[in-house]
Amino acid sequence: MKKIALFQPCPPSHWPVWKKLLFWFWNIGLVFCSFLGIGGLSLLFAAVVNRKAMILSYFQHPLIAFLNLAPVLLLGLMLYFLLGRAGLSYGITAVIVLGLTIASWFKLQFRNDPLMFEDLLLLKEAGNMAGKYQLFLTKTMAAALLLVVLGWAALHFCARWRPRGRLRYLGFTLALVLCFPLSALIQSDDIYNNRTENYALINRWSATQVYTSKGFVYPFLYSVKSASDAPPDGYDEKRAQSILSAYEDADIPEEQKVSVLSIMLESYDDFTKYGVPELDPKVYEDYHALEAESVTGNLITNIFAGGTVDSERCFLTGFSRLGSFRSLSNSYPWYFRSQGYTVTGAHPCYAWFYNRENINRNLGFEDYKFVENYFSPMTGGDVGYDDLFFPELIQLWEANKALGKPVFTYDLTYQGHGPYSDDTLWWEDGYDYVLGGDYTDAERNILNNYFGSIYNTNQNLKAFFDYFRGESEPVVIVVFGDHNPWLGDGNAVYEAMGLDLDFSTEEGFYNYYSTRYLIWANDASKEALDRDFTGQGPTISPNFLMNEVFRQCGWDGNAFMQATQQVMDQVPVINTPTGLYVEGGRLTAALTPEGQALVDDYHMLQYYWRRHFAYDSVS
Repeated sequence: MKKIALFQPCPPSHWPVWKKLLFWFWNIGLVFCSFLGIGGLSLLFAAVVNRKAMILSYFQHPLIAFLNLAPVLLLGLMLYFLLGRAGLSYGITAVIVLGLTIASWFKLQFRNDPLMFEDLLLLKEAGNMAGKYQLFLTKTMAAALLLVVLGWAALHFCARWRPRGRLRYLGFTLALVLCFPLSALIQSDDIYNNRTENYALINRWSATQVYTSKGFVYPFLYSVKSASDAPPDGYDEKRAQSILSAYEDADIPEEQKVSVLSIMLESYDDFTKYGVPELDPKVYEDYHALEAESVTGNLITNIFAGGTVDSERCFLTGFSRLGSFRSLSNSYPWYFRSQGYTVTGAHPCYAWFYNRENINRNLGFEDYKFVENYFSPMTGGDVGYDDLFFPELIQLWEANKALGKPVFTYDLTYQGHGPYSDDTLWWEDGYDYVLGGDYTDAERNILNNYFGSIYNTNQNLKAFFDYFRGESEPVVIVVFGDHNPWLGDGNAVYEAMGLDLDFSTEEGFYNYYSTRYLIWANDASKEALDRDFTGQGPTISPNFLMNEVFRQCGWDGNAFMQATQQVMDQVPVINTPTGLYVEGGRLTAALTPEGQALVDDYHMLQYYWRRHFAYDSVS
């Protein structure tokens, strides 16, 4: 090999300039191409849907290709100048980059969930997950492994130049310095969300598909910014632990273990509370009849016209500040499981939406029904609507009841999901639910489609509740809306209705963020719990709704719930987007010293509870 000029460790001094240039071009070019080859193999395994077309799309969007290949090249060059050996630096780069890429590929196969930086911090969970699945070697993997070996051999035998002395330090420093502007590009929200859009082959509402549409290395490095779960200001772990240790999980007495069925209604609110005079009374007639026999109140959400998962997970966890939930996380479903309940639920939409397929498992659900694993035969693979969904919830209840254990379910409708057509009427062949008002045809169509959906939902709610009136098993039903609906671009229909949505004012704040909740019990539950379940409930935010459910049932709940009850009593609304609170019945940005101290402790407590999983014996 030494006899071949280009394979020399260094060019002899007597070589002509052209031959020396050829030598440098050969060695450096081979190193560059080899590292870029590793990046290319990573893109090969990043694509899991429409693989050929997706791989091509990476290069049709040059910024995506650059942000995937450049980090690999810089990593390889830093190792090359640090170690001084092309083959060794190539091998280490290949192990790191392709090891992570193939780990993500397997994770996508098994759980439809890509590898994110946070997952590297969860080694225990990763080990548990890997132990549940059987890994396998595909032909593509075998071919990639062969290419890596050939690449190493080419560098080891054919790129023999080793940088020495100052050149090593200069090369390493230059590669390191270039990492900083590259990192700024990778961490840019604007670039990730806008300038690297690659939606042609995916569903843009699937976080998993959006991730894979950008390759692997780039979105993996972008996920670094979401991996840190920063503690609240003034966090004191010992104080949080001390607060929580003052309480113990309280068991639900056996004779009081009634089933709790919770249903969150998509984009549901009671517009009669706003005094809309043109609305046909029949729209909410059935719902008002249910409210009359329930505990009811206003729910002040953190979201408007979207972001359903915020209300959902605040309710399920008791947290006002949500984490990523990519590992087993304390929640009320876990508490119910610890009490011997069957914990399940259903949503007639897709499992990948908000990554519920994986996160619901981490929040303690033993089983969850989605389109893919349950509703597809009934809907032809499409989403499901309330005429199907509510009767099916009854069938699922009967199946769960047959297991002989009390049941906790969290179910979520899809039907109310906007937007609502402004040129076509969906309900009852053009029935007009809006009896007057100065609306354009487009605005009236939006309103009729929304209120037609609400009317249908309320009819299904009535039939659902009527079924449980005659149920011998004790059942408590919780119903609430996740957020107010989209009603036209720029909230044009709200404006036409005369509703103030300026949340810098008190009226606008409540109009913008307020929905409704009700807590109802059948006769068997009223007897078992010795409570009547009627009356006006407090105005609360979703993180305290489960507290109110337990209070109405007469249960103490787990230690976290007990520790947060005083906070709810003093500050029942914590609105995270605006930083506003309700204390003493007054909307305020400035709490009393007592209220502020309770909220500060609450933020510390939920951070501590989020990071210290307590239900290992159940999981």
